[in-house]
Formats: sequence, structure tokens, C-alpha cells
Amino acid sequence: MKTVSIPVLSSERADRRRSGWRPLAPLLPVLVFLAVLFVFPVAQLLWLSLVDADGALTAQHYSRLLDSAVYVKVLGITFNIAAWTTLLCVVAGYPVAYLLATARVRTRNMLILWVLMPFWTSFLVRTFAWMVLLGRRGAVNEWLQALGITDAPVKLIYNFAGVMIGMVHALMPLAIVTMLAVMRNIDQNLSLAASSLGARGGQSFWRVYFPLSLPGVASSGLLVFIVALGFFITPALLGSGREIMMAQVIIQQMEELLNWSFSGAVSVLLLGTTLAVFFLYDRLFGLSTMSSTGGIGGEAERPAGVIARFGAWVGARLIALMGWICDLFSDLLETVRAPRADRPRATLSRKVLWATGITVLVYLVAPSFFVIPMSFSEAAFISWPPIGFTFHNYEMFLTDPIYVGAMIRSFVVALTSAGLAMLLGVPAAFVMTRHQMRGKGVMFAAILAPVIIPHIIIAVALFYTFAQIGLVGTTLGLVLGHTVISVPFVVVTIMAVLKNYDTRLDQAAWSLGASKMRTLWHVTFPLILPGLIAAFLFAFVISLDELTIALFVSGGQTPTLPKQMWVDAIFKLNPMVTAVSTVVLLFVTSLILVAEFARRRSEKVMG
Repeated sequence: MKTVSIPVLSSERADRRRSGWRPLAPLLPVLVFLAVLFVFPVAQLLWLSLVDADGALTAQHYSRLLDSAVYVKVLGITFNIAAWTTLLCVVAGYPVAYLLATARVRTRNMLILWVLMPFWTSFLVRTFAWMVLLGRRGAVNEWLQALGITDAPVKLIYNFAGVMIGMVHALMPLAIVTMLAVMRNIDQNLSLAASSLGARGGQSFWRVYFPLSLPGVASSGLLVFIVALGFFITPALLGSGREIMMAQVIIQQMEELLNWSFSGAVSVLLLGTTLAVFFLYDRLFGLSTMSSTGGIGGEAERPAGVIARFGAWVGARLIALMGWICDLFSDLLETVRAPRADRPRATLSRKVLWATGITVLVYLVAPSFFVIPMSFSEAAFISWPPIGFTFHNYEMFLTDPIYVGAMIRSFVVALTSAGLAMLLGVPAAFVMTRHQMRGKGVMFAAILAPVIIPHIIIAVALFYTFAQIGLVGTTLGLVLGHTVISVPFVVVTIMAVLKNYDTRLDQAAWSLGASKMRTLWHVTFPLILPGLIAAFLFAFVISLDELTIALFVSGGQTPTLPKQMWVDAIFKLNPMVTAVSTVVLLFVTSLILVAEFARRRSEKVMG
């Protein structure tokens, strides 16, 4: 009996093991895709930094990097700009996110549109807008002189102030959207309960609401800081030689010197910095907070380490201090402005919140629209106010074969890469949402890695890999590169949609005899179709606006629209760029409206 039962039991155990792993099969395509087109190229680039021209191991590239005071100084500048950008984005974006989270549904839906507009609008378009506004002949200087505040134009760009204005404007929508995802899940009754138990307004907010929103604050800070570390568009166009970033050093080494090994060493330095920040974040808050679900990994919480305990100790005292300051301010205000029975105490604070939120939204939205009147100007250079009215800039744009070709190529690449990202990302999102498994947090981190790693490192790594197999300067190379950075956004977006999906609808279809595949096509997909459309448009816009990868992978003969705009902005900024920016702005704005309509419809269906 024993000799017979042993193979039977092992066979049953093997069947259970196979059946347990079978539902995870949809994860394999995206993991293999990222392993081949993300992990391998980055690892290959990093290996180049460790070898010399003969292939022997060497540390000369790192010695050159660390021995030079220039590169150490550039790293310090990069950290300084990224840190200030993160601080300003989180501090100024928090009131907007809080306002959106606590506003009525109709009001929130309307205001979200104004946040999404700059969030999805091209970085280049927004940077051009600030060049129009802050230039020597820009709108701001014209207003300052007209109001008598200054007698001559003030230098507002090509310095640190210009970089900060542009960087904060570019990345604050990311901070707001990330914080809002967490704040919308906070039960508003908790703050009311604290007030009913005697807590003052300041203490109620800082001791109850703010700690619950802290994962969103931490996630937004991490994302903004990491994106800022690899940013180069705004510093290159609005900064001077004193505001050079590490990404600009990598681009210089590649475009001017084609120094793969040293570029790899600089990339390692930037990557090491990013991973150190990410490790510190994980020690303090945990990776699961980045998913805005509070436990994506489905694993037991780790015991708090020394770093986390110290952070919690400092945070608790800062929160108590802020609550005390708010209550002190409230007491001082009441001595000046005695409360009336018919006037709620929260009215003034709500007005201040609205005033702050509207001010920030105007700062985010208004600059982009200054490009539109400039596109109709008859002036031979960009200045404010516009001179006359003409369609000459649009005629130049639509008759320029380079720009027309770049525009068509960008649309083809965006459509194809968005479709491929959906094919890879949607099945992975279903598995991550509906199945519990070991290492789920690790898999989520692997899918999210292209967002965490600065895009300049991915771009250079893909350039080196594609150069070996002949994909540089091809549409296929651009599609694959853009898909690498689009897949994480598709996965996260679909996971957010599935989180609110009622799985009992699927179970009802199964109980009536429908197979899982028929249920998926006839029940699940139709119900989450608006969410699928929103995810596709999100991936499409990301690809359409992508410059970093296109800067290397597209080659010299097949530029995309963002790359061609970048070349013109660097070498010959002419008014035609304002026409191109206007076309991109209006097109993306229409996509935002479509995506927002799809999102609202999805919420109605899920609700």
C-alpha cells in the first residue's frame, strides 16, 4: 500500500501545484517583457561602467567621477533642485488634494479636470508657456512694468527661480493626483467624531485626518523626488549653467562624446541615489503605500525598524505642534472676530482653503493657454503681447515635412505602444487584484520599476541595446521603449478600476453556466470599459509626450514630435513652436475630456 500511495499523493500534490500557478500565467508576459527590455538593458549599461575598452574590470570611470569636483557638485545641484521641487509640490499641492477630497462630488469632478489638464499636457508645451510668460519681453515683465513695480525687465528665467517655477508647475499635478487617491478613501466621519469628542479644528485635522493621509503624502513626495532627479527638460530651457542636472551630464556624454562607460558610471550614481531614496521610503512607510491600497502585497506588516520608529516619533511631535499652532491661531482670531451663532466656525478656514486651492489651480492651468494667442502673432520672435493676427505659424507647421513626419510618427508610435501596454498590463492587473500569492509585493515593485528608475537611465540603456540589434532609428524600437514606461501606468490604472468592481456579478454569470472567458468578454469587460478606455488614453498621452527615450532611440532621421520640438527649442526657438504647442495642447485637452467622461461613467457603473 505504501509503495502505491506515494506516487498517487505526489501526483495529486503536483496537480495542485500546477493548478495553483495556472492563474498566475497572465503575469508572465509583462514580467518577461520587462526583463528583456528593462532589466537586461539597464544591467548591461551598468556593466559597461565596470570594464575598460578591452573588457577588463576597472574602477577608472568611478575614480574619474568621484575625483572630479564638477560631478560631485552637479550631484549636489540635482539633489537640491529635486528636494526643493518635492517640498514645494507637496506643500502647495496638499490643500488642493484636500479640497478635492472633501468637496461635493460634482464640484470635485469639475475641479479634477483642471488638475488633469496640466498633468497630461506636454512638459515641453508647459515649459514653452513659461518661456513666454517669464522672458525678458514676456507677459509677467510687461505687467510688472505697467503696474510700476519695476522700471526694467526682471530676470525671471535662466536662473534657479525660473527652474523652480517650471519644475513645480510640471510635477505638482503628479503630487496632487497621488495624494488625492489616498484622501478619497479616508472616512470623513472620523474627523467629525473627533470634533464631537471635544477636539478643536486644528487638533482634529492634524491628529486624525493628516496621519491617515500621510501614505499619500509620502508616495507623492517619493514619486516627485525621483522624477525630479532624472528631469532635464525644464532645467535645460529655464535654467543656466548653474542649474545643470545629472541627466544633462549623461546626455552630454552620449550625444557629444559617445562615452558609454562613463555614461554608465554616471547612471550608476544616479541609480544608486534613487535606490537609496526608495529604500529609505520603504523602511519608513512600506512599498504597499505606493499602490494607494494599503497592502498590495497581501503580506503581514513588518516590525517597525529603528528608522521607522524614529520617523514616527518625530512625526508625532510635529503633528502635535501643528495642531497646537492651528488652535492658537484660532484663539487669536476669535479675540478679533467674535463668533456669531449663525456663523459656523469652519466657514473661515474653508474660505481660506478655497482661496488657496483656486490660486494653485490658476498657477497650474493658466500658463499653458498663453501659448495660444502667441501662435497667431505676426512677430518674428516670441514676445508679449502678440502683434497682429495671422495663421502663418500654422501654415509653416503643416507644410514642414519634418514636423508633419514627426507628428505622424508620434501618433503611430503612441497608438501602437498604448495597445501593446494594454495587452501586457490588463491581464497583469487582473492577477494582481484578484489573486493572493507569495511575493506579490515584489512582483508589483518589478512592474512599477520603470516608473521608479529615472527615464534617462532607461533611455541610454535601450539605446545601447538597440544599437547592437539594429533597432535605433526604427518605429519598432520607439514602440518597445515607450511600452516599457507605459505598462506600469496601465497596471495601476486598471487595478484602481478593479478595486471597485463587484465580483459577485462574475459569480452570478458562472452560476448560470457561463465560462470564465465568456464572463470576461460579456460581463467584466463591458462594465469596466470606461476604465479600459481611460487606461489606454493614459498610455497614449504618455507615449505622445515622451522625449527622453525618443531623444536616443529615434536616431537622427526619425524624430518624434517632442524630439523635434526639443531640437527647435534648444537651437532656434521660433514662433512656429507656439503653433505646434497649441495643436498638442488642444488635442491633449480633448483627450482629457474623453478620459474624464469615461472615468465618471465607470464610477457610475461600479457604484
